Amino acid sequence: MVLIDSYGRKINYLRLSVTDRCNLRCIYCMPAEGVHKLRHQDILSYEELMLLSETAVRIGIEKIRVTGGEPLVRNGILDFLGNLSAIPQLRQLVLTTNGMLLQEMAGGLRRAGVQRLNISLDSLRPETFARITRCGDLGKVLTGIRIAEEERFPIKLNMVVMRGINDDEVAEFARLTLLKPYTVRFIEYMPALNDPDWRSLVVPGEEILRRIAGAFRIQPIEREDTLSGPSKNYQIAGAAGAIGIITPISSHFCGECNRIRVTSSGMAKGCLFDNKEFDLKPILRNGDRTALEEALREIVSRKPGKSHFSDSDSDSDSARKLFDMSKIGG
Repeated sequence: MVLIDSYGRKINYLRLSVTDRCNLRCIYCMPAEGVHKLRHQDILSYEELMLLSETAVRIGIEKIRVTGGEPLVRNGILDFLGNLSAIPQLRQLVLTTNGMLLQEMAGGLRRAGVQRLNISLDSLRPETFARITRCGDLGKVLTGIRIAEEERFPIKLNMVVMRGINDDEVAEFARLTLLKPYTVRFIEYMPALNDPDWRSLVVPGEEILRRIAGAFRIQPIEREDTLSGPSKNYQIAGAAGAIGIITPISSHFCGECNRIRVTSSGMAKGCLFDNKEFDLKPILRNGDRTALEEALREIVSRKPGKSHFSDSDSDSDSARKLFDMSKIGG
């Protein structure tokens, strides 16, 4: 079965948040004091998350990315992931993490059937890492990455590039791909928080690419497959790994978007930047599979053709106050 939206895009990718909690306080994701925590009863149970996942796969979803918050802080996550990996017709099960708990959990993730890890890593310098995360331990994350390698995980490292904060590390991150089979992805800063000066932090993808090309000889490469994300991919000549550039601000990729999102409280979105949400929680708590199928199809049919950031009013308040990254999971 295939899900096609009203713009002819094949929708086969679900980003599924399993918690709003996180063990970091990254400056581009949440305020220093954190965010208001949802009540336990407002978070989807694992049974509800499984019903949602099984139904989504049955109607055409082929890839599920588990996100948070930080998904590894939720109790019972390994058993849940094991159940997800057993869903027939699910082609890819991947997980995004900040890496703080990988040292203890990488082996369990591999045994649960997770196929690939995306690890947020915004600096290779302890002081800068601590500034960005407010409470993170870079050494712990790097150890977790090493152990994930030992578990033979394909690894993607996600760096949110911020001018004046970590943009001087772009070439250093690209250099990681020379000897390691990592995919290092450079992501333009997005205004997830209500910051009137957010554009001053944005380093456009073209500038990021120029910086890398100034240090290395690079060439474009094809995407991995139809389930891949929105990055434009490159490789340094002779490198073991690859580089990706993700440009949600300077050059939107809406025409190729293949995903929908569901938050840990059951709010579904057809677009990260869309204010419109569909509350799946009542349907999930009734256990009505038919109604759930209809709701998911409706979300796909209402998926917008482009994001607010491709419009001329992208500096407006409506475009800035769009989402709580810590609850949607990016």
